[in-house]
Amino acid sequence: MKAQGTVFKYGDNVDTDVIIPARYLNSSDPKELAAHCMEDIDKEFIHKVKKGDIIVADKNFGCGSSREHAPIAIKAAGVGCVIAETFARIFYRNAINIGLPIIECPEASRGIEQGDEVEVDFDSGMIYNRTRGTQFKGQAFPEFMQRIISAEGLINYINHK
Repeated sequence: MKAQGTVFKYGDNVDTDVIIPARYLNSSDPKELAAHCMEDIDKEFIHKVKKGDIIVADKNFGCGSSREHAPIAIKAAGVGCVIAETFARIFYRNAINIGLPIIECPEASRGIEQGDEVEVDFDSGMIYNRTRGTQFKGQAFPEFMQRIISAEGLINYINHK
């Protein structure tokens, strides 16, 4: 499995209220959530993001409330992967549960900039910055996590078993 796309770069402590503002939580429709993804931190995100693009952030991405709406909004917006120095634990769990690939890699977080073209190989954990000709070793997804992501989330994975 791979992801490849243009990077949207954010800093530390991007919380779930920034990923999907609370005023839109009256909907659980992924398309509706995606339409407002990141709008309080980056008004142009939803107009520029293309299927497969990648979010790169610094420390503690997804902190704040434990709502699943945040990773759902990111995934429904077309983001192929989120790379961060660290993730809030509950966001990490929610992302895997809904089938959004995420990778912790401090070196990649520091070495990738807004607009870079990046490719991520989930089997090996390798992150290639095609713009700068650099590469980083993130943690490969265990096989069972790749199956969950391929199934588009834990519920689908369980239902297919």
